[in-house]
Parts: sequence; structure tokens; C-alpha cells
Amino acid sequence: MLLEMKDAVLNYGKIQALHGISVEVNEGEVVSLIGANGAGKTSTMRALSGVRGLSQGQITFNGEDVTKLRADQRLRKGLVLCPEGRGIFPGMTVTENLNMGAYTRKDKSAIDEDYDRVFGLFPRLLERKKQVAGTMSGGEQQMLAIGRALMSRPKLLMLDEPSMGLAPMLIQQIFDIITEISQQGTTILVVEQNAKQALSRSDRAYVLETGNIVKTGTGAELLDDPSVREAYLGVA
Repeated sequence: MLLEMKDAVLNYGKIQALHGISVEVNEGEVVSLIGANGAGKTSTMRALSGVRGLSQGQITFNGEDVTKLRADQRLRKGLVLCPEGRGIFPGMTVTENLNMGAYTRKDKSAIDEDYDRVFGLFPRLLERKKQVAGTMSGGEQQMLAIGRALMSRPKLLMLDEPSMGLAPMLIQQIFDIITEISQQGTTILVVEQNAKQALSRSDRAYVLETGNIVKTGTGAELLDDPSVREAYLGVA
């Protein structure tokens, strides 16, 4: 098992956002976490990445207890978050943003390989590598955010709402690229409101409601689950 979050409780002051949830990701899998706004999806990602500390519970990554590690220490171990809202540096160029993804690394030849990988996945970024990121479209900025995360050479790539605010055609393109990244050998945990896209691409999935895991199964099982179809796919 690559990642295990066990009995995780997360508080924001007196408000409890996660009520003792457990999530597992095995090496090579694509796992999705779906749920409505306010379900606790982003809180889960913040806890896993170290942006927010747990009140209770444990996080194990690659056989090591990382519960008490800072976000930057987890990043160096390969636990990499592509945040909700993209979080690019708008005043910097595409290349400068990608450089920031590799700032913890010293292996120049491998960094050059990863530039080639990112530009292969996202040819648009190669065309615009000198462009200031804040002037690009939303879809291009999402590509850049994923590319920057890949420059950290993740063992586990965590994607928080990668389709947010994108046109349907771009959503399809982004998920096609996520599938390609997985096929190249990167393990992926994706939080997504677009349940149909997420479940159709996932080996396994969890349904989160008000800070609790209420269902889990394969992506195919949850796509066929009547309650999931009604709540998240708009199919009665």
C-alpha cells in the first residue's frame, strides 16, 4: 500500500470537517474521492499534503508515518498536491512555473527528462513556455498546474478538482491526460465533483458526505450504484 489515511479527524476551530475517515491508495491505482460541496474533499487533500494537521488519526506514505511531517517534507518524499483553483504564479512565465515544481530537486538530467514528459503531455505549454501564466486560458492554466506538480516527480499525484471551471471539451481532454499520466506509471488520487468522469477513470473510489466516507467500491460499481447515480450523476 502506498498511502493510508486511518481514522482521520480534522478540525477548523470548533468545526469538525473530517469525522475519522480512512482512505487507502495502492501503487499504480487511480483512486477518486467524490462528493458535494462541503463534503470534506479538499480538507482531505489538505490533510494528506500537510497543509493542515490532523487532530486525530494517522497518515502512512510509502511505509513511513508522515502524520507529523510538514508539507514541504512530504513533497520531498513524493506526496505532491495539485491544488484546487490551480494555484499557479500568474506573474511568472510557463517555464518559471515549471521550475518552481522542481525547486526541491538537484538531479538536473532527470529534471530535463521531466520537462520533456510535461511538454509531451501538454504540447500547448511548449508553444507558450515564455508566456506569462496569468494571461493564459483556464484550461491552459490547469495544464500548467498539473505540469508543475509532475516536475516534482510524484510517487503519488493528488489532483484537487482538476476540471473546475472548464468547458466540457477541456474536461474530457484533462481526464484523458490524467489517464495517460497513470498509464506512464504515476499513482493518482483525484478529488472531483464531475463524478462521471472521475468514476469512469478510477480503479476504486470513495463517496464523502459531510466529513464521512459513506460508500466505497470500484469505479464501475459506484457508477452503477443507484444512490450514487441519483445523487451525483443526475440519473434517477
